[in-house]
Amino acid sequence: MNAAFPPQVPLRSPSEVMRLSRMGAMFPTRLSFLRTLMRKLAADGAQVTRPVWEIDAQGFGHAVYAVDLGGFTYSLVAFSNDLPPDQRTDRVIAQAWDSTYVLYDGVPDAAEIARLKKNAPLQEAGRFSDRELVLSRANKSVRLFAHVVEALKSGAQPDRKLIGDIGYLMRTTAVYGNGKFGIADRGVIADRPGLDGPFMAEMLTVWLIRGFTHDLVEHVGGAVLDRDLKRHLGIGNSTGLGMAPFLVSHPDLLNNWMLVRETALARVRAIGRLDKAQIGQLTELAERA
Repeated sequence: MNAAFPPQVPLRSPSEVMRLSRMGAMFPTRLSFLRTLMRKLAADGAQVTRPVWEIDAQGFGHAVYAVDLGGFTYSLVAFSNDLPPDQRTDRVIAQAWDSTYVLYDGVPDAAEIARLKKNAPLQEAGRFSDRELVLSRANKSVRLFAHVVEALKSGAQPDRKLIGDIGYLMRTTAVYGNGKFGIADRGVIADRPGLDGPFMAEMLTVWLIRGFTHDLVEHVGGAVLDRDLKRHLGIGNSTGLGMAPFLVSHPDLLNNWMLVRETALARVRAIGRLDKAQIGQLTELAERA
């Protein structure tokens, strides 16, 4: 016998909810892809290690981050490049970036790192195998990255308002998965615990890239960035071109994502009163945010 559904108020109309201006302003929820991944990592007690750090004083070189999830080990192989200013562009036609990345199935040895070093910076023009699960690249927020480095070198912390205004040290210009450009097909990871949900491999990649940007700016700045400030430094997204045709081509999927979110909101709005413990928990969460 199925349990009764919680009470809920009527759902808001599609004409109110399905507007680009409103959808674009949505905040992450427990149903969001990255939040889902974070819960999986926490439940697994996942620990990120950094077995390779070959970055020079100027912040150029490569690094490897490894994490165990669902009985498998995945590695972010990151390449930080000395990019001339006249080559820095977020447009799709770009052929060089401040940094390039691969989410690797396992932990790469020296030979694999050397292979990826030749190909990852080329992105679409590179040659890849089914050991690569995700391919990505990112450019710096030159203004914020330089500001944070200068502040750390001077023994200070960066300006909190500037961090809040920009919100990232680097912004991705592409995060490719699902077999694109010769990397692993979705079927390779579709049944693996932790990566079986939609966009989990891509979100894991972006989350690890975020950690790399923190380490990189601290390395160049020669000091530790305040933990609270780090919480406000995510990863930017400069284009999102791939999402547009995806949403147009998958209206049922978009409907279901929105329906789940709206149903959750309708159930919350049906709660007439909170007890002191619930109010305290909400207050604590609001302060953390």
